[in-house]
Amino acid sequence: MKVTKLLHTRMRVNDLERTVKFYQEALGLEASRRFISPRGAQLVFLRTPGSNEEIEICQMPAGAEPVVVQPDLVHLAFEVDDLEAFAAALQKKGFPLSDGPTKTGSGTVLAFIDAPEGYEVELIQHPK
Repeated sequence: MKVTKLLHTRMRVNDLERTVKFYQEALGLEASRRFISPRGAQLVFLRTPGSNEEIEICQMPAGAEPVVVQPDLVHLAFEVDDLEAFAAALQKKGFPLSDGPTKTGSGTVLAFIDAPEGYEVELIQHPK
């Protein structure tokens, strides 16, 4: 027996709207649904156009422990066609790269941007 597919990954945040705005403006993700859970958490599900996997952004109700993201604990990785052009567009929007671009031995190019709450986003351009 095995699972059939990845559905979503949850990321807990302190400021739901700031985080959702970042992923929409910087990466072009789309909010597929939004609701309040039975425990009172605010949830927004985001996905890349044409993808079924989602990122669940969660803000717990008032009084919950604040989120403190440890450096290098977790990051999301997204594929881009042209990292140089993508990075230039990010810079114009006010989202500079925090690391890279770096070309690997296989020809893949990697770069990172900082998301709200201390999460990192990796951008990957595979060789053509």
